[in-house]
Amino acid sequence: MNTKPNNFIKRMPLAGKYQPFPKFHYPERQWPDKKLEKPPLWCSVDLRDGNQALITPMNIDEKLEFFQYLVKVGFKEIEVGYPSASETEFQFVRKLIEENHIPDDVSIQVLTQSREDLIRRTFESLHGVKNGIVHFYNSTSEVQRRIVFQKSKEEIIQLAVEAADLILDLKLEAENNGHTKIRIQYSPESFTSTEPEYALEICERVIEVFQPTEEEPICINLPATVEVYTPNVYADIVEWFGKNLKNRKAVTLSLHTHNDRGTGVAASELGLLAGADRIEGTLLGNGERTGNADIVNLALNFYSQGIDPGLDFSNVQETIRIFEKCNKLKVPERHPYVGELVFTAFSGSHQDAIHKGFLDLNSKAQLNSKSMNEYNSHSNYNKEIKWEVPYIPIDPKDIGKDYTAVVRINSQSGKGGVSYMLEKDFGIVMSPEEKKQFGILVKDYSNQYWREINSLELKKMWEKFLAKSNKVPTYKVET
Repeated sequence: MNTKPNNFIKRMPLAGKYQPFPKFHYPERQWPDKKLEKPPLWCSVDLRDGNQALITPMNIDEKLEFFQYLVKVGFKEIEVGYPSASETEFQFVRKLIEENHIPDDVSIQVLTQSREDLIRRTFESLHGVKNGIVHFYNSTSEVQRRIVFQKSKEEIIQLAVEAADLILDLKLEAENNGHTKIRIQYSPESFTSTEPEYALEICERVIEVFQPTEEEPICINLPATVEVYTPNVYADIVEWFGKNLKNRKAVTLSLHTHNDRGTGVAASELGLLAGADRIEGTLLGNGERTGNADIVNLALNFYSQGIDPGLDFSNVQETIRIFEKCNKLKVPERHPYVGELVFTAFSGSHQDAIHKGFLDLNSKAQLNSKSMNEYNSHSNYNKEIKWEVPYIPIDPKDIGKDYTAVVRINSQSGKGGVSYMLEKDFGIVMSPEEKKQFGILVKDYSNQYWREINSLELKKMWEKFLAKSNKVPTYKVET
C-alpha cells in the first residue's frame, strides 16, 4: 500500500487573494431572542431582477401572464421592470396602465439609476398610474466608488441627493392631477460591501429630501447585491441600521438578498428578526448569478410555523408551470417544498415512520378504517388535528401535491414503505409477518433489477406471494 502524502495535488490559490469580510462589532444585538410572528410586506421582483437574469428575457405577453399570476397569489407590490432600459420594458409598463391590468390595491414598482435622463423616462412610463413606486439607486461600496465611478464619498452622496431632488419634483408634478400616488424607494446598491456608517449617512441624506412621515413613509431597501458575509452579520447590520435611523417610524425597511453564499433565505429571515419590514425576492429564487431570496420558500417557511404568509401557494404546481413557461428554466427536483422529490422517502426506516405517522393521523381523525385511501379522502382533518408526520414538514396536500410520491420503492426501502404503498393504493392491509416476508422479497427483487418498483408491480408481486404461500386474503383488494 502506498502511504506517501498526496503532495502532487495542485492546490487552489488562496493566500492573499481573498480577504475575509470585516468584523462588525455589535454586542447590543437583540434579534437572536426574537421569533417570527407575522409575515413581512412582500414585493416580487420577478419581472425586473428575475427577468434581466434570463438567457431569453420574457416578452410582453409572458410578462403579463406572470404579472397576473403574481396578483392572483396575493402580491400587493410588484416590481414590473426597468422602463428606461429598453423599449420592451417601457411598453410593458404602459400596457399595464393603459389596459387597466393593475388592481386598485396593487402598486407597480419601477427601477431607475440615479441619472436625470433615466429618471425622466421612468416617470414617463408611469403616466396615469394609480399607485406607483419609483425605486432609484446608486452604488455605494468602496470598490465601486474607487474603481467604477472614481468618486469620493461626498460625490456619491451628492449624486443620490440630486436624483432625489429631481424625483421629488416629478412626483409632485405627477400627483397634481389627483389620480396618481407615487411612493419612493431608495437602495444604496452593494449595501453589503458598503461601510455601514456610510450607508446610513447616504440614506439619511436621501430621506431628508423627501421628509417622509408615518402616514407617508419612504422605503429604504438594503440589498445584499452580492452576498459577502454570513446571515448573522447581515442581521446585526440591519438591526444596527434600523436603530440608528433618525426617523425610523417614517421608514419602511426593506431587504433584497441575493444567494451567492447559498444563504439568501436565511439572511432574509434573520433580517426580519432584526427589524426589517419588507422582503423583495422572486418565485423559486430566480435572479442574477445564484439568484434572489426565494419567496415561495420564505412564505412556506412561515406557513410551516402556523403563520399565514399572506400569499397563496396552495397550488404550487401552477407556480411551477408559470415559472417554467415564462422563465424557460426547470425547477430542481430537490427545490424546497415544490421539488418533485422533496416529500419522497426511499429509506426503509423513514418509510416506516411516515406510514405510522399517517396511521396516527387516522386514529386522531377517528376514522374506523385503517386504509390509507380512507385517510386520503378525509378533507377536514387539517383544520382539527396537529400535523405530526415524521420526515414530512408540511402536509403536501396543503400546497396542491398529493401523497403519490411520499413513498417510493427501491433497494433502500423496507417493509414499512412496501405496506404503505399497497395500503394507500389498493387498500391491502398485511399482517406483521406478511410485511416482514414480503418486504424481504421486494428488496431482493429491486436489488436484482437495480431500479424503482411502482405500485402496480408491487400488487402483482403480492398476488404471486399469496398464491405461492397458498394464502387467500380475507380482506378486499381495491383496484
